[in-house]
Amino acid sequence: MEHQLVSLARRVGSALRDQGKQVATAESCTGGWMAEVITAVPGSSYWFERGFITYSDAAKREMLGVAESTLADHGAVSGEAVREMAEGALAHSQAQLSVAISGVAGPAGGTPEKPVGTVWLAWAGEGPTVTQLAALSGSREAVRRQAVAAALRGLLRRLGVSG
Repeated sequence: MEHQLVSLARRVGSALRDQGKQVATAESCTGGWMAEVITAVPGSSYWFERGFITYSDAAKREMLGVAESTLADHGAVSGEAVREMAEGALAHSQAQLSVAISGVAGPAGGTPEKPVGTVWLAWAGEGPTVTQLAALSGSREAVRRQAVAAALRGLLRRLGVSG
């Protein structure tokens, strides 16, 4: 596992623990990589509440409550879908914060509207849900790694921690 990702997770964990909060993850294209990075940090059981790996649309609907109409109208790789994923992770956990990731990691599956590297992220809890579109590049692994890093950096921002 890459040192940079574990270092970011360590910083997230420290901030969560200091603030007495826990986080839940809702992942699609990263397939649990964010949860893996988080749980690589000793003591993460204090601040990592649970993770949802919802690769299929059915899993997004069943586990997180993403509306069928959202998936039909906008697709799983959309701001609307990740917003509902993040909010569903909060509703189906005991966490105070959540992060969701959905995207096209490649090497295939992209479209002109959503090319490979298109990743949507969302952070929910303690304030309005925030979504962000990222246009990432590189191999499948590189896109997924960059998505996890962006998700962790977003958690740091949400927790009021710089950089």
